[in-house]
Amino acid sequence: MNIGVVKEIKPDEARVALLPGAAADLVHQGHRVIVETGAGGGAGAPDAAFLAVGAEIVDGPQSVFHESELIVHVKEPQASEIAMLRPDHILFTYLHLAAYPAVEEGLRKSGATAIAYETVAKNDHLPLLAPMSHIAGRLSTQVGAFYLMAPNGGMGVLLGGHAGVPPGLVVVIGAGAAGVNAVDVAVGLGARVTVLDVNVDALERIHTRWGSRVVTDYSTRHSVQEWTTQADLVVGAVLVTGDKAPTIMDRSMVSAMKPGSVLVDISIDQGGCFATSRETTHADPTYVVDGVVHYAVGNIPGSVPHTSSRALSNATLPYVRALASGLEAALDRHPELVGGVNIAAGKLTNEAVAHGLGVDWTDPLTALGIK
Repeated sequence: MNIGVVKEIKPDEARVALLPGAAADLVHQGHRVIVETGAGGGAGAPDAAFLAVGAEIVDGPQSVFHESELIVHVKEPQASEIAMLRPDHILFTYLHLAAYPAVEEGLRKSGATAIAYETVAKNDHLPLLAPMSHIAGRLSTQVGAFYLMAPNGGMGVLLGGHAGVPPGLVVVIGAGAAGVNAVDVAVGLGARVTVLDVNVDALERIHTRWGSRVVTDYSTRHSVQEWTTQADLVVGAVLVTGDKAPTIMDRSMVSAMKPGSVLVDISIDQGGCFATSRETTHADPTYVVDGVVHYAVGNIPGSVPHTSSRALSNATLPYVRALASGLEAALDRHPELVGGVNIAAGKLTNEAVAHGLGVDWTDPLTALGIK
């Protein structure tokens, strides 16, 4: 199969979907790998590295789309890319369609099959979302600590404190993959940490991991308000797979926070979990509402493209191999990919995404004519 890798055009996005090592594996299996010139430059993978393993370098995305059957991407396609999709294309990427209805509409009209990394689920695990969740979680505490510094707009609190000075309080809402990693970094910095979740099993895992070093509490409106009014940094790491993120803090809760405190919304690519959130970019990452600094970048792992591209390429390669051997065979061999099919034959084919958008959906195998 002809496999295409395009250069990402979402603002401040330097990740690449496949690294040369993965391309080498696919070429060895007899596939043709077509890479847009400069696609891997920001991730430490120059054109020469792709050429050295047998991939082809072409100028411009038009050539990639024209020559390829399987398009491997990182972020949701932009309007100019959607316009190049054909019904015979398979697009494999992060989509987050519940937060981007215009992308959903464009993909349906293209007739292409679009498979979303973030809704591929295997044994209650999200194997293609997890690597970026881990990285986003770690970065959330890191950037939160940065914006707590007074020159960056924050109140001027050092999370680790000092002798005779209490450490700052980090409140993490959501004890999934991103939340756990946010806690890891917060604990490492010496902060006081509280984690809230509605999943008691997830809270138990936090307790087993850190013991009394981290406070756990069941997430209710009351407990969220109680902890966030004390917090220096709040990390929102709430996920409902495929669906829009629930709003866990309304405007009144944000207004009740300390002036100069910081909110980091990891859930922004699913619509955001704070009522005051709006998506920002790495070039202009923060804004202030009611005295509270908001960081709501939609592609947080894009700030570390060397690390995140390698993690993503490692995770997706087995599925790219399978898809390159044929869509039906891939879905049979990896049933978890069925849940990843968000768009097929002009129809929306994921129930959770449909719920987030408030529209109807069709079973993916029915849409593909497989059952």
